[in-house]
Amino acid sequence: MTKWRTLLLATIGFNFSFLIWFSFAPFTGPMAEEFGLSTAEIGILASAAIWLAPFGRILTGWLSDKFGAPTVFAIVLGYVGVFSMASAFAQSYTVFFVERLIVATAGITFVIGIQHVSEWFEEENLGMAEGIYAGIGNAGAAAGALILPTLFYAGWSGPIFETRWRAAFFYTGVVAIVLGIAYYLLGEAAKSEEKRQATADQASFEDWIHTATRYGTVVLALAYVMTFGLELSMNGWLATYYREGFNTQNLALASYFAATFSVAAGLLRPIGGYVSDVLARKEKNIIPFFAGRYREQWTFVTLSFVVVTMVGMTLAGLSGEVLIAVGTGFMVGMACAFAEGSIFAQVPAMFPNSSGAVAGVVGGVGTVGGIVYPLVYSSTAMPNLHMGYTVVAASMVPIVALTAWVFQPKIARVADQAGFLQRGDPPTAAGGDD
Repeated sequence: MTKWRTLLLATIGFNFSFLIWFSFAPFTGPMAEEFGLSTAEIGILASAAIWLAPFGRILTGWLSDKFGAPTVFAIVLGYVGVFSMASAFAQSYTVFFVERLIVATAGITFVIGIQHVSEWFEEENLGMAEGIYAGIGNAGAAAGALILPTLFYAGWSGPIFETRWRAAFFYTGVVAIVLGIAYYLLGEAAKSEEKRQATADQASFEDWIHTATRYGTVVLALAYVMTFGLELSMNGWLATYYREGFNTQNLALASYFAATFSVAAGLLRPIGGYVSDVLARKEKNIIPFFAGRYREQWTFVTLSFVVVTMVGMTLAGLSGEVLIAVGTGFMVGMACAFAEGSIFAQVPAMFPNSSGAVAGVVGGVGTVGGIVYPLVYSSTAMPNLHMGYTVVAASMVPIVALTAWVFQPKIARVADQAGFLQRGDPPTAAGGDD
């Protein structure tokens, strides 16, 4: 039963981390008014929420292997909570920006939970377990978009705040600290002392170099740029897009529209991992071109789906109908969910005793999309707010083409094994027969 408690604890911790990570999104309107921000500056704020995530995820992935997930998760939730509370009292935009930059490192908890879950679940069920963890966890962005406006736009701001977004930041910080304490007290690092020691022993710098430079790892990291990076960018941008692009004056309604994307991107993610598990167990080919690489076939299909739906997002926006755009946004979220689930069905199987390091590299690099894409959406070079989605889709095509090349059976056998400073765990067949 402890493994299910671990899954529950990690999922709750990451769900709230995601909520606090994007807790600014429902309040961009009031914050822009108070601090005098333009639409482009809101785009920068959305991008800034991701700035520290790449390095932070790489570091905390390794730290989780070295010291155990409960300790690292508790530390992150603790300092995030403190700075979230502090940001509620910021009087200058500069101070506020720096404090929210630190709060945004809540997103690095993703790799901590990935490592924690992989320390308890068997390889044949990893895709589903990690999909449940990450899917429900990612839905924290939807929870924030639905719960925070309901609580704080509805008239409650608390006894010490005149501005409701300040109250939201203060009280979410309090909850983060409480969750950090609970995680430390209730979490167990691994299913056995032998497993914990094996993971710690693999947490050397040489092993990390091998993990970071393994060619299959690099390709999956790029694929995660165009999926999870896209999800991050949409979580921080869509409320603004539905408000500005369609003249939606009701701020809470615009936030609810944006939440439909987050619901799909989060709650549907277990399906991506489950399908990958099933194809691998049944050794079923769905694309003969990649025969024998069962997980990779599903990953390629889902990546292609992401590109198609992003072009559809532009077409829906140009229609002028907000509900068509909301429905298409849901489809983009579905595509992200399936692709992310498929990617992280492969990742932990690569290095069973270095899952934190693997997740850190893929998850860290993947967040880059969340930094770049909001700048494209809000760019003044775009003829309108709808065209940025197609530009982003075009930038994804080379990544999909690279996966098509690397996922070929003969190349995949090399890509899944080769890297600098060949050390650590013997390579495993993460996607098919070797």
